[in-house]
Amino acid sequence: MRHLLSIENLHVTFPSEDGLVKAVDDVSLTLSAGETLAIVGESGSGKTVTSLSVMGLHNRRTTQVSGAIKVLDGDKEIEVISGDPETVRLLRGRVVSMIFQDPMSSLHPYYRISDQLSEAYLVHNPGKKKEALDRAITMLELVGIPQPSKRVHDYPHQFSGGMRQRVMIAMALMNEPKILIADEPTTALDVTVQAQILNLLKDLQKKLNMGILLITHDLGVVAQISDRVSVMYAGKIVESGTAEDIFYSPLAPYTVGLLQSIPRGTDKTKGRLPAIGGQPPSLIRLPSGCAFAPRCEFIKEAPAGACERSMPELAGSKNTHVARCHIAEEYRAKNFSKLVVVKK
Repeated sequence: MRHLLSIENLHVTFPSEDGLVKAVDDVSLTLSAGETLAIVGESGSGKTVTSLSVMGLHNRRTTQVSGAIKVLDGDKEIEVISGDPETVRLLRGRVVSMIFQDPMSSLHPYYRISDQLSEAYLVHNPGKKKEALDRAITMLELVGIPQPSKRVHDYPHQFSGGMRQRVMIAMALMNEPKILIADEPTTALDVTVQAQILNLLKDLQKKLNMGILLITHDLGVVAQISDRVSVMYAGKIVESGTAEDIFYSPLAPYTVGLLQSIPRGTDKTKGRLPAIGGQPPSLIRLPSGCAFAPRCEFIKEAPAGACERSMPELAGSKNTHVARCHIAEEYRAKNFSKLVVVKK
């Protein structure tokens, strides 16, 4: 089966006054129809930069992007990085679409919802204004906006935060894309609305057979919606596997740290949640070895000096579950799952 999205050895570097920022460093991943792949990690780990690369939204004059990103358009693959800019532009909204992080600022305050949704449709279907408006009403109904034929003529300020997020989802789906990138789709929403948005995404995925690339730092969201998970740290993927692998059998020390920081209603222990010590490294001056080594509480379990000398490869005894770590996999498999205390 051909993948909807294939990323191979992606590198993204930004120039700055202090030097080159290695925002994404050798990232490879795939996404299939009907599948949800979550990319998780701290702020600055490279999640959003990766997603913007898929959309072809980096400024080619100032950003150095290398590797390969292939998007399946019908029966042919389109190369995003080296492809014709006009061809890549026509993929946006039609084949691959994105829900941006902040619905409060993503919608233009001066234009009615009907105008903004219709524009997304008219880019790929010029001249079909009546069809665009009908499509906008249909999509608002699909995402659960009450009285869509009336609300479509309202302005963004007349909607709540949750409703604006639904409008953003409707806009992203105006042309029924095969790939949906959701960048922190539940940020700044209360828990009840978060659950509604996630359920909505799952329902729409089933109806349209979309592949969803979910960008988030919220592992609770990941647990609810994801089939596979890639954990990023300092621009690299440090662990990748099924959601069950990541939550119940983590193999990377960084993943263990993230899982330990999740608050649980069943946890009777008192006091502060465990936290990963230290700070993420500068992406301009990365450590010579493993980027996580200065913060790793298990470094003594690795061969002496290995973590400081070299970055470990992404490897594992199962091809479907791999991680970067110099510590023996046997030790990690035996001990790490005991630390995360996640019950099935």
